[in-house]
Parts: sequence; C-alpha cells; structure tokens
Amino acid sequence: MAKGLDVGTMNILSAQQDGNDTVFVQQRNSFVEIEYSDMAEQMLSRSEVLHIRKDDKVYVVGDDALNFANIFNKETRRPMKHGILSSSEKSAIPMMKLIIEQVVGEPNHPDEKLYFSVPADPIDSELSTLYHQKTIESFLGNMGYDAEPINEGMSVIYSELADNNFTGLGISFGAGMTNVCLAYYAVPVMKFSVARGGDWIDEQAAQATGTPVDKVTSIKENDFELDFTTDVGGVEGALSIYYENLLDYVIENVVREVDEEDVEEGLDVPVVVTGGTSSPDGFEALFRDHLEDANIPFSISGVQHANEPLYSVARGSLVAARSDEDVDEREAGAEAEAPAADE
Repeated sequence: MAKGLDVGTMNILSAQQDGNDTVFVQQRNSFVEIEYSDMAEQMLSRSEVLHIRKDDKVYVVGDDALNFANIFNKETRRPMKHGILSSSEKSAIPMMKLIIEQVVGEPNHPDEKLYFSVPADPIDSELSTLYHQKTIESFLGNMGYDAEPINEGMSVIYSELADNNFTGLGISFGAGMTNVCLAYYAVPVMKFSVARGGDWIDEQAAQATGTPVDKVTSIKENDFELDFTTDVGGVEGALSIYYENLLDYVIENVVREVDEEDVEEGLDVPVVVTGGTSSPDGFEALFRDHLEDANIPFSISGVQHANEPLYSVARGSLVAARSDEDVDEREAGAEAEAPAADE
C-alpha cells in the first residue's frame, strides 16, 4: 500500500488505492475559534464536528469551520498562507497536525510509503518552502510513514499526462500559489511557482467590493461561472476580472521562465490545468484564449482541464508513491533471489 497527500492552503486531501478505485479523503484547511462551554463541546462531540479545546476556547477545524464562521459572523483562520505554513498564525502547527492526522489516518503498515506535495519556491517572493516541507515531513514521519516530498507541478504531470509519457506543461492553480512544471519523459525541465492563487483572487475581489473574504470564497465555490455576463459591479464581476488578471500573470511568467531556461523551441507538448482555483465553469476556455495570445516559445499540442481538478495533486502524489514502492519491492525481491557470495 501507498498514499498520496495534497497539502493545500485551502484543502488537504489524501489518496490511496482500494482495488481498482482511488479513494480520496478531504478536509478544509481552516479553523474558527468559539467560546467554550460544556454544552457547546458536548454538542460538537455528538455531531462529530472536528474540534480542539484549549483553555476557554474551542477551535472548530476543517470542513465545519466555514459554516461556523458564517453563523457566528467570524473570519476563518488558516494554518497556511501563500502555499506554506503561516508564520503569523500561532496555532498553525497543531491545527495542521490534527487535519493531516484526520485525512491520512494511521499507516497500513510500518514505514508505508507516502508522497506529499510541496510548492516550488516562488519566483515573485522571498518566501522559502524548506521549513514548511521539513515540518510536514516530521509530522508524517512521527505517524509512522516513510514520507517523501514531491513538487506540486510534477504531481500534476504524474496525474494527468501518463498517456503522453509524462511529457507536458502542468499548471496547478491552488489557493495560496500557482505551481508550474514542464516535464519531458517524467524529467522536470522547468518548475516554479508564483505567490498568487485563489486566495489572491478572493482578497482582491473582497477589497474591490467591500465584501468579507469568506463571503467571496463562498460565492466563488457555489455555482460561479466565468461567463462574463454578470454585473461588473458585483462580486461575480470582480472575481471574473481578477481571474483574468491571474491568468495573464501566470502566462507571462511561464514565457519568462521558458526563455531563461532556454527550452528547445521545437518542443511540442500538451498543457494541463488543474487545482481548486480552476474549478469554475469557463476556466478552460478562458485559459486557452489567453494562452493563444501569448508568445510561448514552443508548440502547444492542446490544452486540457483535469476531470477532477481538486484531486489531481493527491492522485499524482499517489502515483509517485506507488511507483517508488514498486521499485523498493523489486529491489528487495532481487536481493532475496541473489545467490550467496562465495566465502
């Protein structure tokens, strides 16, 4: 057995194989603080709401956090920001630990192989991903997993481009960052991230319209479409404007990084887009339109949108973990079959 884990700013998801099916477990990566009372804690426990009590506070964690935030008119808090552990959130580590434990569960056997996603260092920020990576690796190691990091963009390649020999441009539009990876036969040629994603869109739209960020997020996640028929003065119109701006920004940086990496001009590859931020209807068509207007220095054979964009990174991490596990098993088998050396 092996598992994949998508450690996202908005959602944390695990993936594991069950026969011919891939099973996903998901929790929203957020929490909200409410006042403690015996009655409140009893009701939370009876309703199986994920929560932690600390002193005179109760922290509702995961999927229920957004619902409680809206009921109590509070903002949710996030253990992660810009794709990595938040340095300004003092409760980040215990909350992340709880959510990860709930999502991946106990190992099926000691040292079970698990690959977890990490973003590339952003090219437009001084943020470093190293502390985040090592902290998550420590969580998982203490749980009994043999944990390995995998670049988020490369996870997209593993998940969506097996039929193209793991060759192509994978772009993961997450909440905290957007990750990009160009691979040739499963070998990364270029990988980077930018410190803009779905959260940036929500924050900009909230500021422009005077709407709470959590409200904007709820609107975006419920039947929002990139059809540009909505009132420009409303939240949907603001979301559309900043979606376009994000796509232009990402594509401009792809062109710049390809030029710097001196990628061969004769390359002809597919592009796959995925991630929770790419979920709205109309995203694929909008991305294709903006990509056609860009001066990409290599050929694009087609643009595809992952069938299940929220699950791509977790699935790709699982593919990598299973592949690594198969190698270990073959090596162990070869050692067992090898004849003993002459004394």
